[in-house]
Amino acid sequence: MSEFQDKGVIVTGAAGIYGRWIAAAFAREGARLCLSDNRRDALERTAADLGLDPAHTLLHTTELREESSILDLANTVRDSWGAPDILVNNAGIYPGGDLFDLPTDEWDRMFDINVRAVFILSREAARLMVGKGIKGSIVNISSGASRKMNPGRVAYCASKTTLERLTKGLALDFAPRGIRVNAVEPGFAPGSEVSPLTDEYVANMLTRIPLGRSSGPEDASGAVLYLCSEKASYVTGAVLTVDGGNSIRT
Repeated sequence: MSEFQDKGVIVTGAAGIYGRWIAAAFAREGARLCLSDNRRDALERTAADLGLDPAHTLLHTTELREESSILDLANTVRDSWGAPDILVNNAGIYPGGDLFDLPTDEWDRMFDINVRAVFILSREAARLMVGKGIKGSIVNISSGASRKMNPGRVAYCASKTTLERLTKGLALDFAPRGIRVNAVEPGFAPGSEVSPLTDEYVANMLTRIPLGRSSGPEDASGAVLYLCSEKASYVTGAVLTVDGGNSIRT
């Protein structure tokens, strides 16, 4: 029996590419899932595509810019499970824009979703874990962009740098409570409905990946499962890069 059998797992951005892959990986291991996204129809399609049992699956339409919506997500999990065992903060946005022309609200939206929401939900999930005596695990989905700046993507890069510092801070503060917090930097996976990319951009990105391919369903999800497993019981505050070598290039 898998160590994840019947474990309660929250995945945000669950209707996106990585969200679906991560949810599918935990589902194969027998976990109970709470899938969160701001698109209800996409959430329902995701649950159906993965063949999830409605009786053991929670779906929550979450607006990550609204604290009340994040708290409602946490309360939904509390009322159904008592507490989660695992939280995967996968949701994120990737809009572009030269800082010279970038509207303030677009900057705020980036940090609200990519950073602020992670803090709020991690705090609430950790409180529930502590209340039930669960030595849980939190994994934040970051990016190799945290370590470099790209023209037109500065706000995104800055948000992911901040997310990784937040990951280490959460790890420090949650460690005395037995909760581990880590991050995964996944590789390039085109096809997002939320943050569409041009064909030219995709082609250019693929030429830069040393291992010669985009990320697949088992790559980042395997890293997430490892970090949530007993094999990683002594790992916290770490960032695991799974990007085919993309981020080591200049």
